[in-house]
Amino acid sequence: MPSYSTVIHWFRRDLRLTDNTALHQAAQDAAQVIPVYILSDWQKRHAWTGSIRQQFLCGCLESLDKNLGALGSRLILRCGQADQELEKLIKETKAEAVYLNRDYDPYGRDMEKKVEEVCHRFGIPCLTYKDRVLHEPDEVLTGSGGPYRVYTPYSKNWLSLEKTAPQGKPTTLGKAPAKDLTSHPLPDLGHWKLEPTQASLPAPGERAARQRMKDFIESRTLNAYAQKRNIPAGVTTSRLGQDLRFGLISIRELYTRCSAATSAQSPSDDQKSVATYLKELAWREFYLAILWHYPEVFDEEFAPEFRGMPWPGSDEQFQVWKQGQTGFPIVDAGIRELLATGFMHNRVRMIVSMFLTKDLHCHWRLGESFFMQHLVDGENASNNGGWQWSAGTGADAAPYFRIQNPWIQTKTYDPEGTYIRQWVPELRGVSPERFTAPPKDGRSLAPGYPLPMVDHHEERDRTLAIFGKHRETK
Repeated sequence: MPSYSTVIHWFRRDLRLTDNTALHQAAQDAAQVIPVYILSDWQKRHAWTGSIRQQFLCGCLESLDKNLGALGSRLILRCGQADQELEKLIKETKAEAVYLNRDYDPYGRDMEKKVEEVCHRFGIPCLTYKDRVLHEPDEVLTGSGGPYRVYTPYSKNWLSLEKTAPQGKPTTLGKAPAKDLTSHPLPDLGHWKLEPTQASLPAPGERAARQRMKDFIESRTLNAYAQKRNIPAGVTTSRLGQDLRFGLISIRELYTRCSAATSAQSPSDDQKSVATYLKELAWREFYLAILWHYPEVFDEEFAPEFRGMPWPGSDEQFQVWKQGQTGFPIVDAGIRELLATGFMHNRVRMIVSMFLTKDLHCHWRLGESFFMQHLVDGENASNNGGWQWSAGTGADAAPYFRIQNPWIQTKTYDPEGTYIRQWVPELRGVSPERFTAPPKDGRSLAPGYPLPMVDHHEERDRTLAIFGKHRETK
C-alpha cells in the first residue's frame, strides 16, 4: 500500500523520467504524484543565462509534459519563488510530502532550506535525494576529512568509490492532477521577454538526449576520445553537456554504459579512451564539490593570494572579444561557434578564456558571465572552475605563468585550419599555415578581417609582471 495519498515532485535539473531518483521514490510511495516545474520570473536580462539556454529549456519542458502525458499525468507549471509556489500547491492539493533532487550551488541550497521550512510548517516531510552526481561533495574527502583542493587526488578517490546502479522509469504516477489545478502554459522566450535566438541548438528533451548518449557510446567517438578530444573540428567529444546540465540523462546511466563499453579484450586505446572520459565526469563533480565547500568562488578568486589583483583590461577590448573580431583566428572561431550554436569545444574554451584574461587582462568574471549567457550547457560550477583555471586563480589552476600561445595552440590542434575556416568564413581561402603565426607583413589575413589586436608576447610579459607584483604585496 502507498505511504501517501498525494505528493509533489518538484522538477529542477532532472527533466526526465528515466532513473530520476526522487521521482522514482515518489512513484513508489504515493497513490498520486503531482509533477511541478517552477519558472523563474526575471525578465529581459540575467547575468547567468540568456535566450539560447532558455530556448532549450522551453523545448525540454514541452518534451517532459508529453512524456508525463504518456503516463496519464501532466506537468504543472508555476512561476515565481519556489518556496512560495510550492506552499500554494501544497494547500491546493493537500499534498502529504514534497520530493526533490538536491542541488549543490548556493542558490539551490538556500531554496531547499526555504522549502524544508515550508514543509515543516505544514507538518509534512520534505524528502531530498542524490541524483545530479555519482558522489556528493561530502562523500569524497581527504584522509583528514576535509575537501580536496586539487583534482588528481580527488579523482583517484572518486574513481575508487562504488557507483550506484541506475533504475528504470515509473510506469504510473497515479491519477492526473485535477483539471482545475492551475498551471501556466508551456513557456516560450516571451515569458522572460527575451529576443528570439538564431542559434542552431541540439534537439531538446529526454528522447533526443538519450539518442545522443547512444550515438556517443556506440560510435567511434567514445573509443577515440583520448586521441581526439582536443581537436575542435568535427564531433570529437560527447556533446552531452546540456543533457547533464538539465538532467535529460542520468549520470549513473551514462557512467554505467560507458564503463560497460570496454572489456579486458578491448583494444588498449579503447580502454584508455573510456577511462579518460570517466575522468572528465569526475572533473564535473570536482567543480561541484569546490562550489559546495567554497561558495565564495562566485565572488572572488579561489586562490587567496590573487584576491584584489588588478585586471586593467578595457571594456572596448572586451567588446571586441565578444564579437569574435580579435584578429586571432582560433579565438574568433570559438566565439563565433558559441554565438551560432550555444556550444564551444572545451580546448577552445581554454584558449578563448586565457586570451581574455592573460592577453587582454580582463577580469575572468566578465567572461564567466558571457559564457553563462550563451552556453546551452552552461553549468555554474564547471564554468566558474574553467574560467578560474584559465585565469590562474582557481582550484587546481594552471600556474599563472603558464600562458597558452593562441598561435601555437592553433598549430597543435587545428593545423589544417578546418575549425577556423568553418567558423570564420572570411578566412576560408587563406592557407592554414598563416593561422599559426601573426602576419609578418603587417597586412590582414583577408579583406575585412582585423589585424591581431595585441602582440601576444608583449601581453604575456605584462601578465607575468602583474601577477608577480601582486604576489609580492601579499
